[in-house]
Amino acid sequence: MKNLILASSSPRRKELLENLQLSFHTVSSDVDENYDPEWSPEEIVMALAYRKAKAVSKEHPASFVIGSDTVVVRDQTILGKPQNLEEAFSMLKSLSGRSHSVYTGVAIVSESNERKFFEKTDVDFWELSDEEINDYLDTGEPFDKAGAYGIQGFGSILVKRISGDYFSVVGLPVARTIRELKKAGYSS
Repeated sequence: MKNLILASSSPRRKELLENLQLSFHTVSSDVDENYDPEWSPEEIVMALAYRKAKAVSKEHPASFVIGSDTVVVRDQTILGKPQNLEEAFSMLKSLSGRSHSVYTGVAIVSESNERKFFEKTDVDFWELSDEEINDYLDTGEPFDKAGAYGIQGFGSILVKRISGDYFSVVGLPVARTIRELKKAGYSS
């Protein structure tokens, strides 16, 4: 059996795999996350996920490596991780009372196989007052998350409904990832 590596420092992705009782370890991948502005959201997340997995795979060629990347898209605008309080407020205000899409790309790289896929989940937010947004910002949660919110934490109170894979919004579509790992030849 080959080792399984999660090419991520995300505590949320790590927790999702731990919940499956898989034996794995994490290796952070420090790759360039720039992309062509002409790329579609699905191209972006799959390319960045692949870049992360491939970089870690070069250091651990006998392992199965999972890379993942997530973006939030509102009106064809990519919302990444906010750089400061003002940007986080602006992102959340722009999502208030509206729908947006969350794209998560996954790449699985091993010596003999490479697989890439993405999941898209549509998310509707409640109408948010400035006070609600500021209360959420006070939790500190928005600053390391695409779109300035985490659905699994305090951000859950912002979400009215979703259509798609909840775990993809968290950062890793676990059911599909497990199926793709099996197709790639991994067995736990």
